[in-house]
Amino acid sequence: MTTEINDAQPPRIDRIRAGVQRFGGHLAGMVMPNIGAFIAWGLITALFIPAGWFPNETLAQMVEPMQLVLLPVLIGYTGGHLVHEQRGAVVGATATLGIVAGADIPMFLGAMIIGPLSAYLLKLFDGWAQPRIRSGFEMLVNNFSAGILGGIMAVVGMLGIGPVVAVITGALERGVAFLVELHLLPVVSLVVEPAKVLFLNNAINHGVLGPLGVANAAENGRAVEFLIESNPGPGLGILLAVMFFGPRISRASAPGAAIIHFFGGIHEIYFPYILAQPKLLIAAIAGGASGVTVFMLTGAGLVAPPSPGSIIALIAMTPSGGHLSVLAGVTTATIVSFLVAAALLGFGRAERKAEKNETEVSS
Repeated sequence: MTTEINDAQPPRIDRIRAGVQRFGGHLAGMVMPNIGAFIAWGLITALFIPAGWFPNETLAQMVEPMQLVLLPVLIGYTGGHLVHEQRGAVVGATATLGIVAGADIPMFLGAMIIGPLSAYLLKLFDGWAQPRIRSGFEMLVNNFSAGILGGIMAVVGMLGIGPVVAVITGALERGVAFLVELHLLPVVSLVVEPAKVLFLNNAINHGVLGPLGVANAAENGRAVEFLIESNPGPGLGILLAVMFFGPRISRASAPGAAIIHFFGGIHEIYFPYILAQPKLLIAAIAGGASGVTVFMLTGAGLVAPPSPGSIIALIAMTPSGGHLSVLAGVTTATIVSFLVAAALLGFGRAERKAEKNETEVSS
């Protein structure tokens, strides 16, 4: 009897894989319903910021509030709704606003934590209180419990989660600077790519790689540091793989995201696709490291940091005679990340099987 039970238990690697898939599913549930808002923000950013296609100072004022407030609150709202429907959504959004108010960087990660957490606490309270509420007091208790918990969690988010994210950001910056000083540039992708997915790309780029690149460019006329974070190749490869082999909900929006990412330079547009399936982070690291390797071998570099990190900005900031090496690194990163991501997605086998099963059931 004992042997049969042990044999029936999945191996540890299967349990780990299942746990990662569940975690990715929770993230996907919070992020993917809001992809439309990410695309809207990406379009406005690519079009109207000073370095955009049609600079407009008035319309560009929408960019920062959408990035810092709207998108995190939407994620917190959606995460709360998944846990405790509408009441959880309201509390999750309220708590997320506390994190937003206490930080000067996009708090997407914080929203993914505090939104579902706040809704779960409210769900526990409702499970205890609902059977004990006297008739006629339901609305009073429900409104005040949601308001009190939402306010408390907003304070917790502002004073607790914000400083923790700041510590994480500082540690990542120091790690990148250490690897750059050791001239281990391809290894930097092990830190930069995960940091980018957590929406800490600006902190890494402007806090570490930018200053180092300025010093290098002043001495040598070009700097490879400007290409490490801004390379659109890894993100493009992942979006192409999702477009061909990803889940149905992701395939629909991936083509538009790829255009905004590659030509508009809004890298944040592909981060939700990795958060939805964390295994794709391996593809981002592989693509980033391979691109940096090609940049180093060919002596690629830019004269100034590209802003935003689109292929157009990269070409514009490339010194005369260096375009081939820059394009080689971007192309290599795209191909490597696409192949790795496609393999991680099983080249669409799971999706085709699911679609086939749905067809058989409907028929």
